[in-house]
Amino acid sequence: MGTVQGVEITGPVDDRFAEILTEEAQSFLAELHRAFDARRLELLQARKEREAELAAGGTLGFLPETRHIREGEWRVAEPAPGLVDRRVEITGPTDAKMTINALNSGAKVWLADHEDANTPLWANVIGGQLNLRDANAGTLSYTSGEKRYELTSGARPTVVVRPRGWHLPEKHILVDGAPTSGSLTDFGLYFFHNHLVTRPYFYLPKMESHLEARLWNDVFTFAEERFGRPAGTIRATVLIETFPAAFEMDEILYELREHSAGLNAGRWDYMFSVIKKFRTRGKDFLLPDRNTVTMTVPFMRAYTELLVRTCHRRGAHAIGGMAAFIPSRRDPEINRVALEKVRADKTREAGDGFDGSWVAHPDLVATCREVFDGVLGERPNQLERTREEVSVSADDLLAVGDTPGQQTEAGLRNAVSVGVQYLDAWLKGSGAVAINNMMEDAATAEISRSQVWQWLHNGVTLADTGALVTKALVEQVADEELAKLGGDLSAARALFMEVAVADEFIDFLTLPAYDRMP
Repeated sequence: MGTVQGVEITGPVDDRFAEILTEEAQSFLAELHRAFDARRLELLQARKEREAELAAGGTLGFLPETRHIREGEWRVAEPAPGLVDRRVEITGPTDAKMTINALNSGAKVWLADHEDANTPLWANVIGGQLNLRDANAGTLSYTSGEKRYELTSGARPTVVVRPRGWHLPEKHILVDGAPTSGSLTDFGLYFFHNHLVTRPYFYLPKMESHLEARLWNDVFTFAEERFGRPAGTIRATVLIETFPAAFEMDEILYELREHSAGLNAGRWDYMFSVIKKFRTRGKDFLLPDRNTVTMTVPFMRAYTELLVRTCHRRGAHAIGGMAAFIPSRRDPEINRVALEKVRADKTREAGDGFDGSWVAHPDLVATCREVFDGVLGERPNQLERTREEVSVSADDLLAVGDTPGQQTEAGLRNAVSVGVQYLDAWLKGSGAVAINNMMEDAATAEISRSQVWQWLHNGVTLADTGALVTKALVEQVADEELAKLGGDLSAARALFMEVAVADEFIDFLTLPAYDRMP
């Protein structure tokens, strides 16, 4: 592997990593960094300024300056090959075993996740790119003990890669002395190595405004022109998983028009963002125990209804949220109850007009597909259902205080226990972790810690015990819950406390976690 001027690789380049970090690939990353990183940093600063306005008593609403976009008649590009029928999508990290299982699952789409289900351990960042390249070439295999995993013949899901969000750096690749963007690194390496062998499709996470979508669109245009690919070769589905983005769905689709593949209801991060953006505003934005906030509560219902209506009006796919249940190999009763809930959730989505939905485990693919088959039949999607009867106001989206439920000690204990267990796995290199038969990822861990922070800093009294949530109580609960788990969880506990009870709210738990990662 040669050296490219201005580029420094600080992570080890062993095994086959040099196949990914070629001089040409490094040069492309440097071009992306120099062309777009300054804008990325400006947009991150704009997030902070908007958050300060909310903390000072401001609110969210539909932007008056973009009213002409919301009221205009325009449509995104026609669905691209491989993205016409998306009735069931499976998500997961890009390790070799998951890659093979996902591509053999029978789903229509695989969301190859470099973000919430992945930890940015250097071996995962570059190893994941190797696995994706080998999978697209049809050569990927994996052996664990006596078991060998191989790609089966026949149709495979369309691969859609989720890069890291704009806020995350890649500290192992420096350009002109500065760390590169995790987003541009993940996008750049995948596009560079795969755009000639497969269609380059992406899922874009964590955006908070249409200006951030505009930046992505400019990145896509730059890459297409740089390598002589037709405009619109790259397609992207945007996760509407932040509270501000819910008020800019039309604008986000508009910015990505020729590159758009629709929107996704990223329910877990959305709930985290709701807590985060109004975390100091008292009872009007307090949520009850995490597990009681369903997709049918008023503010979540408004969000999903608006998403379907917005997408279909513009000719874009609307993709539902993730079923995070992990089937038990030992308890059929757990499976029976959970699968009933999964089926009900997917039935609601299909009935509301979604064109497909996510699952976190191959065993759920059949259930999701069966539900959507029942609604779609032979149709590949239901884009024709424009849902013109839906009318969602800003007040509907902001009706967080109308959520039924209570804050309880059981909810506090679950948040602390799950949060610490997840962070322990994250620090060890696993970003998707089965806990209590649920697939926990960074988004669900964010809900846990932000909810603890919100309850603590808003003087919540627990409904079942009458106890005031204090730092001492959280520490006590952590001691008691970790004693049940056993093992050394001290590093994860310290990190959880840093992001859950500190005076200042840390934007993303993955930022201090990444600082602890080699």
